[in-house]
Amino acid sequence: MKFTNGVWLAREGYTISSPIHVFEAQTDEKKLTVFAPFKKVQSRADTLNLGMMTVDITSPQEDVLSVKLTHHAGGIQKGPEFQVHRQEKKIQVTEDEHLITVTTGQLSAKINKGKYELSFVAGDRLLTKSAYKSTGYVLSDQKKAYIKESLDLNVGEYIYGLGERFTNFAKNGQTVEIWNKDGGTSSEQSYKNVPFFISNKGYGVFVNYPGHVSFEIGSEHVSKTQFSVEDETLEYFFIYGPTMHEIIRKYTDLTGKPALPPAWSFGLWLSTSFCTDYDEKTVNQFIDGMHERGIPLDVFHFDCFWMKEFEWCNFEWDKRIFPEPEKMLQRLKDKGLKICVWINPYIGQKSPLFEEAKKAGYFIKRKDGSVWQWDLWQGGQGVVDFTNPDARKWYTSKLERLLDMGVDAFKTDFGERIPEDVVYYDGSNPGKMHNYYTYLYNKTVFDLLKEKKGEQNAVVFARSATAGSQQFPVHWGGDCQSNYNSMAESLRGGLSLMLSGFSFWSHDIGGFEEGATPDIYKRWTQFGLLSSHSRYHGNVEYRVPWIFDEEAVEVTKKFTKLKYSLMPYLFKHAVEAHRFGVPVMRPMVMEFQDDPAAVLLDRQYMLGENLLVAPIFNEDGNAEYYLPQGKWTNILTGKVYEGGKWYHENYDYMAFPLLAKENSIIICGPETAHAEYEYGKEPIIHLYGFDGEDVIKETVVYEPDGRESVTVKAENKSGTVYLTVKGPENYQVVWHPQHGDAAVIQNRFHHEEAVLHK
Repeated sequence: MKFTNGVWLAREGYTISSPIHVFEAQTDEKKLTVFAPFKKVQSRADTLNLGMMTVDITSPQEDVLSVKLTHHAGGIQKGPEFQVHRQEKKIQVTEDEHLITVTTGQLSAKINKGKYELSFVAGDRLLTKSAYKSTGYVLSDQKKAYIKESLDLNVGEYIYGLGERFTNFAKNGQTVEIWNKDGGTSSEQSYKNVPFFISNKGYGVFVNYPGHVSFEIGSEHVSKTQFSVEDETLEYFFIYGPTMHEIIRKYTDLTGKPALPPAWSFGLWLSTSFCTDYDEKTVNQFIDGMHERGIPLDVFHFDCFWMKEFEWCNFEWDKRIFPEPEKMLQRLKDKGLKICVWINPYIGQKSPLFEEAKKAGYFIKRKDGSVWQWDLWQGGQGVVDFTNPDARKWYTSKLERLLDMGVDAFKTDFGERIPEDVVYYDGSNPGKMHNYYTYLYNKTVFDLLKEKKGEQNAVVFARSATAGSQQFPVHWGGDCQSNYNSMAESLRGGLSLMLSGFSFWSHDIGGFEEGATPDIYKRWTQFGLLSSHSRYHGNVEYRVPWIFDEEAVEVTKKFTKLKYSLMPYLFKHAVEAHRFGVPVMRPMVMEFQDDPAAVLLDRQYMLGENLLVAPIFNEDGNAEYYLPQGKWTNILTGKVYEGGKWYHENYDYMAFPLLAKENSIIICGPETAHAEYEYGKEPIIHLYGFDGEDVIKETVVYEPDGRESVTVKAENKSGTVYLTVKGPENYQVVWHPQHGDAAVIQNRFHHEEAVLHK
């Protein structure tokens, strides 16, 4: 929110008061409290009729400092609150005539006593600071109170994250409102709002406030990142990296690591699409058609109309179309498929469940005790109150019946259109619940799946999210258009989400709205099957490839098989995402933080640490992409490239820029019909490069149960490459040296060590 009129004046209707100096400081081994009045206290008379900011600094974990700014502390603080894992570390506090310094690990906060400023320092390097009068208590003429904080933006500094945002990838110059909305993918609105940003200068900031947070990133004061809340208190966590990997790891230490999705979920998902006409015959035509054409398939998804229209959600199969759902599901499972069905947290008035939930008090209510209703989406719909434990149990009991029938996963749609003029069962603050609702919704469903299916088989396909929701994967990008602009904005949104603590992400291959052309379908297929999760879905159009053209069938087959062969590589990164919070799809700036050319790249990404993916965003097949320093090999064509420059190339639909960086070990599997198989049984080990001397690289293979089964080490000693493999009896080696001749060696070994060349 903007409070100023230029550099010097307050905006009309607002009064801004800022802490001027440190009047007193109190400390113990885990907390520093600073009292900073809104004017300079020079005599006892100055202490009268004067407001003050109380600043509490603690360390919830090493290299992280919590800064809590409070004006009036006497208010009733109603929930919800983010579930933050605080360890409350001891802090080191030193003080001299001018400064108070608080230290945790490598991070220090330095408070100027005579002229209140708060600087964040790592070693002798200034990361950023809240300069004089950057902290403020703001009171509007309507007596609304706000707390704001502003941190300096340095020259060459870029800010990323803040959820799945479809605007420019670097958020500099933007106003970002943390407020979940169902607005598609072509506006400043977002389904997934996360009050966390990350800087390329080695730090991140998490505003610990589940309600509306307003960010001005160089958009009010062009050299400041400002954030504000309408409240009398504001807490933020300052997280030191120095790398983006470390920042994300520490942020997810606080807000939760993602669950490990089941291996089958990385396979291809095929949907009925939304408003299409379908029945069991149609479904079987889709599934059998994929099988007949040699296209692997793991999950079939039934969208909204598996239930009767106007009755979403009633959690009952529409017997007019699916008269024997249990038998149908068994027939589909006999074909080796997992089943997903669409749900949302709203109950239409025509649903038989509406009256049941109304009588039991399971809906969010108006202040007069009546059920909050509106007609948007479903006529007279009510919203399930997930703060009510009985409502959660009731809701999951309906889902449990579906799981018992054979359903494996739920697409947890919506969760953004949550009203404010309401009363919750547990007395939660409606403003804070607006964003937080999606956390409770998806947690409720995810916890049921863990209970019924086991932790290793729990997965949702969720649209809405907030901080902490990364614990309940997978999330998809929402309602995009079927064109190249929307394909690019979807990728921007996904990359922003990956820098907001999320590790797994998908999108509607071919676009959701309108009809896709054969061209956009084929190009989006390349991109979609090199994302962490892959789903064909649309609105009014089926998304099976043969309705587009025969080439679309071949493209789908090739890239689906490619993804399945890459599963040992992908699942390794999934396990590491689960353990450390680092995303599978990584923005270029995350992997090449010191490369100035990487800071704005949003049309390419790293899939894991070794593969660069640069989707094509035009019907002419023209690729434009940047390669960081080093040698790179296109794993589809075998062509070798010199890094540190841009490339402009043209591709047909059977190839595009998919490049392995030098000194990479990429382990693949055999051709298979499903994404889940024994990854370490007979691995195919691809070595890219290793031409440089004294290079050592190691990697591992994890099985679908998370167990480590194979370790591989490649080492170049004075021009000789040595390979050590521990685990399988048989493995295959394909070496791609960087002088251009791909697949020089392709042998089968029956022992642990091999010398590849001299």
